[in-house]
Amino acid sequence: MHGAQYQHDHIVHFYHLHALDWVDVVSALKADPAKTAALSDNVSNAPWGGSAYFKNVQQRLKTFVDSGQLGPFANAYWGHPAYKLPPEANLMATAHYIEALRLQAKAARMHAIFGGKNPHPQFLVTGGVSCVGDLTPGRIAEFLYITKETQDFIKNVYIPDLLAVASFYKDWGAIGGTSNFLAYGDFPQSEKEPESLFLPRGIITNRSMSGVKPVDPQKITEHVARSWYEGSADKHPYQGETKPIQADPQYDTKSDNGRYTWLKAPRYDGNACEVGPLARVLVAYGYGHKQIAPVVDKVINTLGVNADALFSTLGRTAARGIETLVVGEAMQGWVMELVENLKSGDSKTCAAYEMPDKGQGVGLNDVPRGALGHWVVIDGKKIKNYQYVVPSTWNLGPRCAKGKLGPVEESLIGTPIADPKKPLEILRTVHSFDPCIACAVHVIDPDSNQVYKIKAL
Repeated sequence: MHGAQYQHDHIVHFYHLHALDWVDVVSALKADPAKTAALSDNVSNAPWGGSAYFKNVQQRLKTFVDSGQLGPFANAYWGHPAYKLPPEANLMATAHYIEALRLQAKAARMHAIFGGKNPHPQFLVTGGVSCVGDLTPGRIAEFLYITKETQDFIKNVYIPDLLAVASFYKDWGAIGGTSNFLAYGDFPQSEKEPESLFLPRGIITNRSMSGVKPVDPQKITEHVARSWYEGSADKHPYQGETKPIQADPQYDTKSDNGRYTWLKAPRYDGNACEVGPLARVLVAYGYGHKQIAPVVDKVINTLGVNADALFSTLGRTAARGIETLVVGEAMQGWVMELVENLKSGDSKTCAAYEMPDKGQGVGLNDVPRGALGHWVVIDGKKIKNYQYVVPSTWNLGPRCAKGKLGPVEESLIGTPIADPKKPLEILRTVHSFDPCIACAVHVIDPDSNQVYKIKAL
């Protein structure tokens, strides 16, 4: 289920959330369909193609443009000088964008097979999972069929598209980078963690891939000196508080030392850390991961860049594709392990759990966007404190009390901008982090500037 999320989320991100930062859809109207077909045959092993196919896509696109309503392609800076793909490459990528819309709908079904729906599947319960009754041969076969179809798309279309587009934007191998990287790891292969994690756990500082170190959760703190929360001290999540400030002026966005966001500033040993696909791939590469390291080397060699280019917007985008490919391959084996376990009668997947009188605990794992940690303190058989630090908080968090920039803030420094009124280049880097900051958007009363507390009875 977790692997299915990687396959689905990364495909959606590349094609539908990030591709239009690099692909000029309107330029595709100038393409020669026959030359586009030849390019597609040379670049990918897509199951669809030919000049008639691309001419049809071009005509459909022209209908969008002529109507003045670009639909899913509406929000972009078409004709921007920072676009570098030739018309034929733009038409090919646009066609694959449309095909990816169909494919991701199928991929989302993997969650529905065992979890009831996508997003937010409902199979997880305290102590295990609730879907034992759904682990039938038919459902497992359906799941396996979809993940194989998805993996075929990843190998034959996604990765070739990624490399083709990246070949025109090699200069972005020196733009949008950060310094420190944190990965909690994911996919335990046994009950022994973190040693058995398929995607390993580790911390990289100052871009030293040869110096990957173990993660110590005690070194994680959250700062609020530049956030709209009370106080200024940094605290470990076990002691964390989330109290909106009440003093006036509440929301000072003008002074140099003001508070400017609802996001806290997570730090590891005092350092801001990027989390996500790039962090996971760099940590795995630093450890010499036998599945990931060869793919990274192949991507670097294909593009003709060195390993330093990984520390960039280009590297971040490439890393997402690399781990999609590797996780998708591993999933085939994991499904078959499930089949063997069912044959042996080992189908007890949910263990009884009793709330202790007192205690505290932490859950660390990686999700597609990055490192996710949940900390809980229990007292009197009730939850006394619950704090979670999510990937977008790590990446988009503000400066801390010491003035250290958050990862996205750091990555944007020095970005070349062709047209300040159309900051396409800024979007490229921000989108490469796959931001999700709905939790940082709060509703206030515009008249009283009051944040209301609501109690649900």
